[in-house]
Amino acid sequence: MDRMAKSLVLFSAALMAHQVPSFFVYGEPDRPIDLGFLHVETVMERRSLHSGRVSAHKHDRMAQITFWSRGRGEYFIEDRRLDFIAPAVSFIPSGVVHGFTVAPDESDAVVASIADSALPPIAALSALPIEEPLMVRGQAESRFWPSLAATMQRLLEEYQLGQGAPLAALLAVAMNDIALLGRTGRTGEREGHDLAFAFRRLVDRHFRDAWPVERYVAALGTTPHLLARACGTSHGLSVKAFIDRRRLIEAKRLLVFTIRSVEDVAYEIGFRDPAYFSRFFRKHVGEPPGQWRAGQVQSSHLGAAKEPSPTV
Repeated sequence: MDRMAKSLVLFSAALMAHQVPSFFVYGEPDRPIDLGFLHVETVMERRSLHSGRVSAHKHDRMAQITFWSRGRGEYFIEDRRLDFIAPAVSFIPSGVVHGFTVAPDESDAVVASIADSALPPIAALSALPIEEPLMVRGQAESRFWPSLAATMQRLLEEYQLGQGAPLAALLAVAMNDIALLGRTGRTGEREGHDLAFAFRRLVDRHFRDAWPVERYVAALGTTPHLLARACGTSHGLSVKAFIDRRRLIEAKRLLVFTIRSVEDVAYEIGFRDPAYFSRFFRKHVGEPPGQWRAGQVQSSHLGAAKEPSPTV
């Protein structure tokens, strides 16, 4: 059994052990990465590992751009399921659970992996917000698709030739095209961008600890007003709502992708009282966690949990 096949076995075992696995690149165990790390390859370079079905996973230290040049399939990002037909593109920040199913004989994509340490200076040259996942589908007539396709192809070729110098600039161009395709670009100064990015990272590390807002403010060396403004501008949410959403996302991950009990999920995300967790979940989702989980399982079996809209 080769190294990649062994990694797949470990992946399956990890999922059954009640956790969503974190990879370096898909199928390779997570490990520290170099400052400024960049990696580019095609999805089907790892066809022998996944055969077009990439299961739930995340990357804790890097973001990914995946540009689908051909094919069709189903993507999922956290608790969303999205049908797509090429051309399509996704931007997935680090720590976000994702995966897809495609026909391997008909589909391929260029995947660019970008270390968190390399991302802010690249993002500063584009209009794409890097705090939230995005997938753009449809709009096949848009003039930005040929531009993005050419940029991603050149990115792949430059990487294969070992030409590191142009990669960051090409990634910035690609990210700007993604923003324009998704109509998420912002004009003017992105106020508080760095503060919002640091806040997101801090929430990812400490949401299980049930930190109050004041502790985040102190840890970031800012003021409540500046943090509230940065969070509202970059994330469109209040500080508390952003923390609550992160806890809710983790709860949904554990309910959908693991077999842990509702009580265990509550303790995992920082709720000492499972009953309070159930009230929290019902408030935000509209039904208790056990009922919501059962509905997700049923929808998955019936193929009814898909979103019909052309863009996200």
